[in-house]
Amino acid sequence: MGRSGIITFKGNPMTLEGDDLSVGSAAPPFTVHFAGAGIQALTLDDLKGKPSFISVVPSLDTPVCAIQTKRFNEELAALGDKVNAVTISRDLPFAQARFCGAEDIKMRTASDYQTHQFGTDYGLTIEELKLLTRAVVVLDADGKVAYKEIVAEVTEEPDYSAAMAALRMLV
Repeated sequence: MGRSGIITFKGNPMTLEGDDLSVGSAAPPFTVHFAGAGIQALTLDDLKGKPSFISVVPSLDTPVCAIQTKRFNEELAALGDKVNAVTISRDLPFAQARFCGAEDIKMRTASDYQTHQFGTDYGLTIEELKLLTRAVVVLDADGKVAYKEIVAEVTEEPDYSAAMAALRMLV
């Protein structure tokens, strides 16, 4: 079931697939993939045990997504291993690894390219584009949603200060 009136892309109204994820609710389980020794899985259970910061972007190979990923990479580095940090997109894992290597990104990247389960279950898939919308989700150590921002205009950056403040409250 699509939700409209939440986001635009270059001013054009778009539809988000899936239900809205609400703060305080348990995060839905997911499996996304990253390039390591081959393609490896990352699940919600892998993130439990400490707060998690999930930066969601349509594609790392676009200017705003690159800016968002670099900025959060820098800010999250100061928290060290106190948090799990991951950027999720639909880019192929090997393309994500190439981007991270070229841009010296240390935070983990993972892809929702196989099943699109993450995007649908978190209500972040743009129906018309089959890409993830720009968003930030912060989970507590138990996997409950502590903060969520869906950026209203996909071509704009998220509220970095609010997202990092929400994360710092959990650390």
